[in-house]
Amino acid sequence: MSHSAKGSPASEPSWGKRSDLDVLNRDIPRVDGPVKATGQAIYTHDVRLPDMLWARLLIHPVPRAEIESIDLEAASEMPGVVHIEALKESGDTVRYHGDDAVLAVVAAETPEQAADALREIRVKATSLPPVVTRAQALEDDAPVVSRRRNADANVGRANERGDAARADAALAEAVAVVERTFEIPVQHHACLETHGHVVQPAPDDEPVTVYASTQSVGGTPRGLARTLGRDASRIRVLTPHMGGGFGSKFGPGLEGALAARVANTTGRPVHLMLTRADEFAIAGNRSGSRQTLKVGADSEGRLVGLKLEADKLGGVSGGSLPGPPYIYTVADDDAVSSKIRSVHTATDGSRAMRAPGHPQASFAMEAAVDELAYLLGMDLVEMRIRNLESDVHHRQLRRVAEEIGWAEHPHRDRPGTAVNGRAVGIGFGVSVWGPGGRSSRCDVTVRPDGSVVSATATQDLGTGARTYVAAIVAEELGLTVDMVEARIGDSDLPPSVTSGGSVTTGSSAPAIKDAAHKAREALEALVADVLGAPVGSYSWKGGRVSVRGDASRSLPWIAVCALLREPLVAQGEFRDFLHEGRIHGAQAARVEVDTLTGRVKVLKMVTCQDQGLPLNRLALRSQINGGMIQALSYGLLEQRVFDEQDGFLLSDTLDLYKLAGAQEIPEMVALIDDEDERPSVCGMAEAPVIPGHSAIAGAIHNACGARLTRMPFTADNVLETLYGKI
Repeated sequence: MSHSAKGSPASEPSWGKRSDLDVLNRDIPRVDGPVKATGQAIYTHDVRLPDMLWARLLIHPVPRAEIESIDLEAASEMPGVVHIEALKESGDTVRYHGDDAVLAVVAAETPEQAADALREIRVKATSLPPVVTRAQALEDDAPVVSRRRNADANVGRANERGDAARADAALAEAVAVVERTFEIPVQHHACLETHGHVVQPAPDDEPVTVYASTQSVGGTPRGLARTLGRDASRIRVLTPHMGGGFGSKFGPGLEGALAARVANTTGRPVHLMLTRADEFAIAGNRSGSRQTLKVGADSEGRLVGLKLEADKLGGVSGGSLPGPPYIYTVADDDAVSSKIRSVHTATDGSRAMRAPGHPQASFAMEAAVDELAYLLGMDLVEMRIRNLESDVHHRQLRRVAEEIGWAEHPHRDRPGTAVNGRAVGIGFGVSVWGPGGRSSRCDVTVRPDGSVVSATATQDLGTGARTYVAAIVAEELGLTVDMVEARIGDSDLPPSVTSGGSVTTGSSAPAIKDAAHKAREALEALVADVLGAPVGSYSWKGGRVSVRGDASRSLPWIAVCALLREPLVAQGEFRDFLHEGRIHGAQAARVEVDTLTGRVKVLKMVTCQDQGLPLNRLALRSQINGGMIQALSYGLLEQRVFDEQDGFLLSDTLDLYKLAGAQEIPEMVALIDDEDERPSVCGMAEAPVIPGHSAIAGAIHNACGARLTRMPFTADNVLETLYGKI
């Protein structure tokens, strides 16, 4: 039995004055840090169940092919094989390199036996023209690869906005005009834990249990309900820990559906996690783009006109790119026009990836602002401030400029030159994001023995959500974080949101705060009979409750809980006034360019970020650093590479798909914008990813005059930009 505290509270919850906080707005070590550091944390990959089968997928190696036959006989006779199934048959066509290229699934007693069986599947197929590049997709006789019904071309209908003639007229009158074409490659999410599930079947009267590496604990049951033949309420999804998602793990995907199907068929638990090569083939990506941007400014450095023509390169999906002007303002809103279309290739469809479309837009826009500043002889920071409406951006730019050493930099309004083959430059970029808040719930349980549980079905992608699930309650009840048990990652818990778009904190934290507030007031109603003060008259600090203004009338926490005859359960809901939905950021990068070899070394990166009340300053700085690292890796190294002639994916391992490692990581400074005093919370992890690569490109330009218009910023790209074709 338990006592429920779900009625209307005597007062509304509030985050309170920051100076009064004992737990929040401080550095809080992650509550799951020890189990992760010692290898005790259980990820979906680690799940081992009795009588479990191991499943593997066979993926066709090239994007397009006509299947003549798939022979499973030899594979089915391999040792340990329990289930084998072809997903295509004679006469079928592989239309694109992605989930449509999955030819078969095998389940065996061991992962090695499953892999051996895959090698014994005999496939006869005729390869078709690959269509893996924009140029191939736009050829007059190109095969149509779009997934759109009745599509007759690989080009989607263009989204046209603004008055092109008005933009042309404004550009004609501009004092300075820049026109560039920017090319941005496809980036993979590169989650350290690949996509996958472990599905444990159950009798009809019991729930099916699914261990999932997912950003949507609550949504996965709905995604698997049809395959499992169960109502979603009869499917329990567990995600105790997960190794990254970045926007790629919103649904079960084909791999989840196949794991469920094999489990249903065999009646045994099935472990199906993608291999690294599978991950690169079918798990999504950040779309690429090709943008031609023309921007003009007046003699005062204010933007006066802009035109954009862009192709989004999202494979068989549409891709992402927000319309212009990106963050910056143009004096006449009507002098902005854009034409954006999708160009489809026979490659895996893009998925959401941290700030979808925004890093692509940032790359072009920040470059144009830099070049206009140079044409006008203006300071790069001042040029930005003149074209940004928000005072928040102004102060953040000044802070990162100070930290990066801009005032002492020798070339603030023109590119520098190399001395003995060495050039050092500084670049800037800004970001915005709108992390929403949505329906979410939390239960806080206080037991007579003093133990406390904070429970909500949210998942922790590695961002630190588990810690604030406990810390918010600890703050409200005057406890330490270790006195509150955080329970998350279980679809049987009170529902929470899918973790995407940085909405997790803004959705979950208000519900947790609401539940903790209700629990505190319910406890105060009990304490009132002992200490003689009404609800709302108490201070909860240091493990004691005291009458405010009279410390002699107090009780220790354990004595308060002893007043309970049964556990107290407080049910909290999302409270919109505890959440804020818009954030800003600014970044600066200092780089060194070797103009003899083309090598770029990032020396320092700085970010200043606002987000309302920082729940955990340690985790916040970690998230900012992570965003800078991801942006640096995007700018310097990452690109998906296909063989254009035959269509083979060449970058399908972590040896061949380059990611930033320890030697690429520079000094990083994460500045929390404490001038943002909004009494609210929100997520912010998306924003620091947006401008970092743009700031690095600007720093390269500032160092030596090389304006790189394509990514990544490899040595050959630098040398070609400096000296022409080499």
